[in-house]
Order: sequence, then structure tokens, then C-alpha cells
Amino acid sequence: MTEPRAALEVTHRKVWLLAGPIILSNISVPLVGAVDTAVVGHLPDPRYIGAVALGALIFSFLYWGFGFLRMGTSGFVAQAFGAGDWPELHHTLIRVLLLAVVLGLFTILISRPLIEFALYLLESSAAVEGLARDYAHIRIWSAPAVLCVYAFTGIFVGLHNMRAAFALQLILNIANMLLDVLFVLGFGWGVEGVALASLIAEYLAMLAGFYLLRYRLRNALQACNRARLLHRAALVRLFQANSNIFIRTLALLFALGYFTAMSARQGEVILAANAIMLHLQSIMAHGLDGFATAVEALAGSAYGAGRRRAFRRAVLLTSLWGGVIAIMTGIGYLLGNEAMIRLFTSIDSVVETALIYLPWMIAMPIVSIWCYQLDGIFIGTSHTREMRNAMAVSLAAYLALLQWLIPAFGNHGLYLGLAVFMLLRALSLLFYYPRIESSMPVEAEPQA
Repeated sequence: MTEPRAALEVTHRKVWLLAGPIILSNISVPLVGAVDTAVVGHLPDPRYIGAVALGALIFSFLYWGFGFLRMGTSGFVAQAFGAGDWPELHHTLIRVLLLAVVLGLFTILISRPLIEFALYLLESSAAVEGLARDYAHIRIWSAPAVLCVYAFTGIFVGLHNMRAAFALQLILNIANMLLDVLFVLGFGWGVEGVALASLIAEYLAMLAGFYLLRYRLRNALQACNRARLLHRAALVRLFQANSNIFIRTLALLFALGYFTAMSARQGEVILAANAIMLHLQSIMAHGLDGFATAVEALAGSAYGAGRRRAFRRAVLLTSLWGGVIAIMTGIGYLLGNEAMIRLFTSIDSVVETALIYLPWMIAMPIVSIWCYQLDGIFIGTSHTREMRNAMAVSLAAYLALLQWLIPAFGNHGLYLGLAVFMLLRALSLLFYYPRIESSMPVEAEPQA
């Protein structure tokens, strides 16, 4: 396990030691969605692709909305770890895991009206909605497992234990992909098979998380003090940070959900093509997020220890490498072209339509990397109120622009709006960035 002093060392090698495993594990996350799309994309009707896209969107709201269990946790754990505050670290572990279980059970209780409301808002065809409903009513039972996995991932990132985070995601995603192929192509279970594969894989990942963290959890439970666990100031701080991230995440998901909803209104072929483009966007985002996760850990630990120089170096090096990989990703999409799209579907009309909009995905990595990096900085330092405010401004501008862009430019206007949204996220966070550095001490760093 990395010691706090070593956690404050920021080098190119350290950036890659932290970012590398997260990049590999993160890329496997959208690859699961890609496999979901690919296995149903080779069925004879594009409505299956649309149904999986809508079903996955529903769970973006039901599950990803609780992404604060990963993001908020990594910031609190990284700061406690950097400061060497072991009692606070131990009590944070217990708090977030208890919160994950409670929220998971609550999500199951309220799922039926939420699913119906989501399908009502998406306004797709009756055939697509029926298949998406079947998917959702199976997948919902994984809620406690999914939220525990979020909490485990945040804990491992905060502890700089990226290998454990990588192992957790690898178990989840490999199991999901293998079960996808078995249930859909092997057993012919269609959309229901995709949902069941996710359900089983998510519980396997939860069990793996408890196993990987077993020693720290045992120490935390032994040292647990009920009064400190329920200390009002700590609970308020946890609630404020998580509620801000929750609102910010819902706004982000609404933006992506609105993109899918506008796609659905243009017909099943456009919906299917845009779903494939969003998978490419997701693969890119999850890959580049490795450097955002690295800056969460490095900047969060430096911030907790009050080390401004280490903090600035963490921001600089992770952003430098993030920019390089963003350019390489765009080049990869350019070279992949039609062959890459045909990995998702064999339906010629969908392939031809997707190729029209592929240039947007080629440009998107270099457009998006900066908001991802700034998100990581603000998460690691727990400056979540600023994240919430920046996202609110960006979302409002995005929705307003689309009212003009879509009628004027059609589906190209939809992609232009998405690109502007990513840029606005970065610019609005840059406005708040000086507040982070101004809250840190300016004295010289101690000599080794």
C-alpha cells in the first residue's frame, strides 16, 4: 500500500502508474455497452439496438445519478490519506458503504414509476419501448450491487490502489461481456439476456470488492466509534458534497439523455446510428478519464496535505498526458472508419448513417479532455459546489442552443451542441479554478 509521503510524489511515471490501470478498466466499461449493442445489432431489426440504448439510458439516470458514491468518496479518502488521518479514513469507508446499500434498496422500491416516467419522456416507438421496459425490470435488481461497486472504486482511487480498482472493473466487465454472448447469441434471449448478464456481473463485482477491501474493512470495523461515525459535521460535509455531485451528475445525464431523446425523434435508423456514436464517445471519455482519476488521487492527496507545489505538478502532468492521448484517440477513430462501425452492426442503413456523423467523434476527444481534467481536480479537492454551478450554466446554454441548432442543421446541429456543451463545461470550471489554489497554503515545501 502506498504511504502518504509517497502519495505526494508527482512524476511522469507516477501519473502513468495511476492512470494506466484506470484507463484499461475504464475502457472496458463502455466496451460492455458496445458488446450489448453488437450482440443485438446482429439481430435482424434495428429496434433491438434502440431498445438497449434506451434501457441503458434509463440506468444512466437510476445508477449514474449516484456517481457521487465514487467521486465524492475518492476525494474524501484521498484527502484523509494524504493527511495521514486514519480514523477519518476508516469511518469514511463505513459511511459510504452503508449509504450505498441503503440507496440501492431505495432505488429498487421506487424503480417502477421511474422507469415508466423515463419511457414516457423518451417518446420512442411502442416496439422499442416494450423491449426497453423488459430490460429495465430485470436490471433494476442489481442496484445495491452497482452502488457498492461505485463506493469500492472511489475508495481504491483515494488510496492510490489503482490495481484493485482495475481488478474490480475487469471482473465486472469481462463477466458481463461473456454472459452477453452466452445469453443472447447462445441462448437467444435477446434484450432480456443483455439485462440478465449485467445483473449477474454486477453482483459478482460487489463480492469481489468486499474481498479486495477485506483487511481495511476489518480494521475499520474494529476501530469504529459510533459517535464519530454519526458525527453531525462529518455527515453534513458528506451530504453537501454528495448532493452537489448528484445534482451535477443528473444535469450531465440529462444532457446526454436529451441527445438520445432528440435522436429517437428522428427515427430508428438515426437513433441506432447515434447510439453507436455515443458508444464511441463513451469509450473515449472512459479512456481519457484515467488521467482525470489520476489527478483526483494526486491533487486530492496534495490538497489534503496542504502541498501547493505537488498539487500544481499533478494538474500539469496529468493534463499534459491527457491531451496527448486525446489526440491519439481522435487519430484512432479516423483510421478505424467504417470497419470500426461495422463492429457494432451489420445493418447497412445504420452504417451509412453513422459514417456521416463520424467526423464529430474524431474531433470530440480534443474538445472534451479539458472538462474531464477539471472535473478530476474539483472532485479530488471536494470543491463540489463549484462543479454543480458550472454544470448548471453549461446545461442551460446547451439546451437553449439546441433549440436553434437542430432546426437549422438537423442531426449535425445535435452534435455541434454536444461539442459546445463540453467546451462550456471546461470554461465554467476554469472560472472557479483560482478558488482551489487560493485555499491552499503558500509557504515553501519542506525539504526531503
